[in-house]
Amino acid sequence: MIVALIAVCEIGFWVLLAAGLAACYLLSMPRTGIALLLCEPLLEVVLLVVTALDLKHGAEPNWTHGLAALYIGYTVGHGHRTVRWLDGHAAHRLAGAPRPAGPPRYGMARARHEGGIWLGTLTAAVVATVLLQTAVWYVGDPGRTGPLESWRWVAWRAAGIHGLIALTYLIRPKRAPEGPPSDRALGGREKEEARR
Repeated sequence: MIVALIAVCEIGFWVLLAAGLAACYLLSMPRTGIALLLCEPLLEVVLLVVTALDLKHGAEPNWTHGLAALYIGYTVGHGHRTVRWLDGHAAHRLAGAPRPAGPPRYGMARARHEGGIWLGTLTAAVVATVLLQTAVWYVGDPGRTGPLESWRWVAWRAAGIHGLIALTYLIRPKRAPEGPPSDRALGGREKEEARR
């Protein structure tokens, strides 16, 4: 049941996102669009409540409860970035706004960008850990909470691997090609600076 609910929440996220952006930019109803976008966190609240009720009614803690915690953590850590990115592209394609700047491709600007994305993954791991630890305390039986505890390590392994990848951009930043800048060779922010 929990896996099905995670799938419903993921589908619901994209449906609400598409409906909110369509209301904002196609129907010229920005308040309705914002209201639809603000409904998205309710999906995670529903998933959290159903997971807690499942455990309360005696369900054996298993990988589905851990996956639910990781899904909620990922949404908290990266959901806003996804919404902002899609909103910028929808505004460009549907409302004539300027094309959103892409991520920087070179140097310390790219390292900062990758570090910011890693902070989202770190936030996801913290949120998942808090939810999993709360579930462990809620179940209160060390003999039954092993699957929940193992998912904490999944969250932190993912954050650690992502952190190492982000660190490579800081240690060995990619250099911009030499010569005159061209739109093909530059990232979004560099393109904007080159046009000025």
